[in-house]
Amino acid sequence: MDELFGEFTPQDKKTEAEFAPLAERIRPKTLEQFIGQEHLVGPGRLLRRLAEQKKLSSLILWGPPGSGKTSLAHVISRATRSEFVPFSAVLGGVAELRTV
Repeated sequence: MDELFGEFTPQDKKTEAEFAPLAERIRPKTLEQFIGQEHLVGPGRLLRRLAEQKKLSSLILWGPPGSGKTSLAHVISRATRSEFVPFSAVLGGVAELRTV
C-alpha cells in the first residue's frame, strides 16, 4: 500500500487546528477576546470574577442560537482549567444528561 501513496513522514502530518472549521479557529480563547455580554463578563462583573478566581464548578447557559453560549463556555473552561461538556437539551435526552 505504501507504494500507492508514498512514505509518510512526521512533518507531513497536519495539526488538528489546521483542519478545524473557520468558526472554531476564530473562536475567542480568553475573556479579553470575548465580545458582548459585558453585563456578565465585563471587567469586575460576577461571571468574570468567578472565572478569574476559578470558583465555577458548573454552569448552565441558556439563550437563543448564536448568542455566544458555546464560545463563552469554551473561554470559561480554558480560564478555569475545567472540563467542558457540551450538551444540547434539544439533541440530548434525560438519560444522556444523567451521564454528564
